[in-house]
Amino acid sequence: RLLIHGINISLGYDFDPEWFACGQSPLCVEIDRLVRSGVVVVVSAGNTGYGAVASQQRNTNAGMGVTINDPGNAELAITVGSTHRDMPHVYGVSYFSSKGPTGDGRVKPDLVAPGEKILSAATGKLLLDKADDKKVAYVEDSGTSMAAPHVSGVIAAFLSVRREFIGRPEKVKDIFLSTATDLKRDRYFQGAGLIDLMRAIQSV
Repeated sequence: RLLIHGINISLGYDFDPEWFACGQSPLCVEIDRLVRSGVVVVVSAGNTGYGAVASQQRNTNAGMGVTINDPGNAELAITVGSTHRDMPHVYGVSYFSSKGPTGDGRVKPDLVAPGEKILSAATGKLLLDKADDKKVAYVEDSGTSMAAPHVSGVIAAFLSVRREFIGRPEKVKDIFLSTATDLKRDRYFQGAGLIDLMRAIQSV
């Protein structure tokens, strides 16, 4: 029997309250249900954060200026924003990383991780756009979709050492939020801060 301990969801779409209440879209509802079943779910926050610092925010059709995308609005998910790859303490949160609060006032993202110029395997459209017609390639890409897998990998490493937390995703989330490194940025930009594996392991 295969038991899934965690999943990473590096995708998203613009949240608009004309469609669903914040965090109540079908995808968000299913993610929260999955977490309640014992699975850690890590999602990307979105790449529309520039609207939060521009002179005019990205407004929904209902007139709300929100930048956290679905499924990043899922309450129980670990929603991840992006930082600079090499010097997050200096440069802080990436300009494109979606900022909170959510449409209903909750703090998101929950954590941040490196998401700028991340070297990774190229597939699909990314392979066609950036890999010079090679069949297999590695390319640099940026976005919260690159940051979320960092968090998923850190949590997988944590669960391999602290197996007593397998099946307890809400406790896992609490541990990582309480042990994150504060980057001294706005909470709606950085959430709890930069994920820290060693501090999380040492805390329990």
